[in-house]
Amino acid sequence: AGPEDLENLFDVFLDMVEQKGRPKDLVQQALKYENTRTDMKEKPKKVLIIGSGGLSIGQAGEFDYSGSQAIKALKEECIQTVLINPNIATVQTSTGMADKVYFLPLVPEYVEQVIRAERPSGVLLTFGGQTALNCGVSLQRAGVFDKYNVKILGTPIQAIIDTEDRKIFSERVAAIGEKVAPSQAVYSVAEALEAAEQLGYPVMARAAFALGGLGSGFANNPEELKSLAGQALAHSKQLIIDKSLKGWKEVEYEVVRDAFDNCITVCNMENVDPLGIHTGESIVVAPSQTLSNREYNMLRTTALKVIRHFGVVGECNIQYALNPNSEEFYIIEVNARLSRSSALASKATGYPLAYVAAKLSLGIALPDIRNSVTGTTTACFEPSLDYCVVKIPRWDLSKFSRVSTKIGSSMKSVGEVMAIGRKFEEAFQKALRMVDENVIGFDPNLKEVNDEELEEPTDKRMFVVAAALKNGYTVDQLYDLTKIDRWFLQKMKNIINVHDLLESVDQVSLQRDLLLKAKQIGFSDKQIAVAVKSTEIAIRKKRTDAKITPFVKQIDTVAAEWPATTNYLYLTYNASSHDLAFEKPHIMVIGSGVYRIGSSVEFDWCAVGCLRELRKLNKKTIMVNYNPETVSTDYDMSDRLYFEEISFEVVMDIYNLENPTGVILS
Repeated sequence: AGPEDLENLFDVFLDMVEQKGRPKDLVQQALKYENTRTDMKEKPKKVLIIGSGGLSIGQAGEFDYSGSQAIKALKEECIQTVLINPNIATVQTSTGMADKVYFLPLVPEYVEQVIRAERPSGVLLTFGGQTALNCGVSLQRAGVFDKYNVKILGTPIQAIIDTEDRKIFSERVAAIGEKVAPSQAVYSVAEALEAAEQLGYPVMARAAFALGGLGSGFANNPEELKSLAGQALAHSKQLIIDKSLKGWKEVEYEVVRDAFDNCITVCNMENVDPLGIHTGESIVVAPSQTLSNREYNMLRTTALKVIRHFGVVGECNIQYALNPNSEEFYIIEVNARLSRSSALASKATGYPLAYVAAKLSLGIALPDIRNSVTGTTTACFEPSLDYCVVKIPRWDLSKFSRVSTKIGSSMKSVGEVMAIGRKFEEAFQKALRMVDENVIGFDPNLKEVNDEELEEPTDKRMFVVAAALKNGYTVDQLYDLTKIDRWFLQKMKNIINVHDLLESVDQVSLQRDLLLKAKQIGFSDKQIAVAVKSTEIAIRKKRTDAKITPFVKQIDTVAAEWPATTNYLYLTYNASSHDLAFEKPHIMVIGSGVYRIGSSVEFDWCAVGCLRELRKLNKKTIMVNYNPETVSTDYDMSDRLYFEEISFEVVMDIYNLENPTGVILS
């Protein structure tokens, strides 16, 4: 149960034993790969990048981040960049990024006009989400790229069509002996009902070529399916009817491949919520916590097999459904483009995915690309994580009347946060506070226990789980209701156990050991204060008097196995020393945090502008932000990046450690 990348060398060994040739020749023959793509031999002089347009649910600031990285990568190769994106509130459309920017609608007619005027030699389609892909596919089918002799860089357009068209996708996957979930592609409501009868209810219906699971959902009977199919077919001409695998684990891998068939998995992630909830709506943990070594490598091997089979050059996201009671698994989907998961994987590992994908699209080999984060290793390595990352989405459903708070296979979240800790409990509680500044952590007093809400998830389900644990529900009971893995439920129970201990004492009798234990599993000063009936300032003073202060650790992508120069930082109480010294004066800039309705990518644009101006003035900068979709949290935007909460406690902890010469809040 281990990696199978070099299993073929065992065959070489056997050939050597049988004296079938010179050892050097046999090894070279086994490992040699001939790049057959003639379109990647010559580097383009001018490249058109299609952006993602206006922000929408399912497609937010992550494409501003990926597009900005692509522009940086192309400029390094002395390639002229032309960007088409009508979204004025983005960093990529700012002065100093692309050489030319067209603020035009992302529809084939306008893009063709830009191509006619600019005559680019290449185009990038995978950095603008589903909008750019759909536009690119339309242009290809209309023969526009051939007409103006524009090469599609990176992943071939046919591979994109094959992964988006669910019928072709399932046939291509079956060709390499892998399985997709039992499903049928249909084109009318009548065909949908017939397919559901053959597959057996419950079924899941989802539209092909759609954004963020638009028009998808579960149907338990023909009536529900009729309504669902009618809605979905309004968004897309093709509808997929899947056999429901609700309750299975959902696991994702981010994979990278170059034109010379070098493949690596950059990050694997596991959804806390079981299958049935869109990955953009789920709480996600990286690296996966509940997979066995055998399961991890089994899914990794399949991911590499699939990306090679489709001929993807660049970055690719593959999602699996894994049976929690056996090693049975299905491939749910493959996204042959950068996605929200890619932004999360990039920030979680410190591996600049979009930057590397842009370089790969030019035909550069992975071993020839320097890892710009570590400064010492190449891009042809798999990151090692000596920490735990938790992503939680943010919903703003309360701002709308008559909107269901239930979450499912169609995205409703408007943003997401990412927290880093040395323990799951620590990162999980940090993330809950990041999503909503009015939440103090995994609080059992926020919601009432409700079995229906545990079975049918809502945006506040985690607080119902907290209340249930406090009211004596066992881990097994909660597993039966929620199908959340027992490992995660046990970790949540650990938080509630410490919460109960804190409630049994007052501020005076609160001992150092209990205070330290609470901090190590992610309790904030305010959270402890509420439990012991005190104030945040009093707990902060008690903590500092007891010399309980956080340590600064680095995300170096290599788990300290290699020397690395990185500015990617987080705070933890599960450590005994700092990873860096605090010597030079810096100016601290506070980021805008999670995207929400009313505060979005425009404030990231402000933060990036501020950092750039400070750099021009030769000032060293500190950025504090926790939004993985942003450009401000990119590795090269500031001298020190703290992926941390924006709260009084944390900002003051960083302030006391760094002692900056100034703080910019606006």
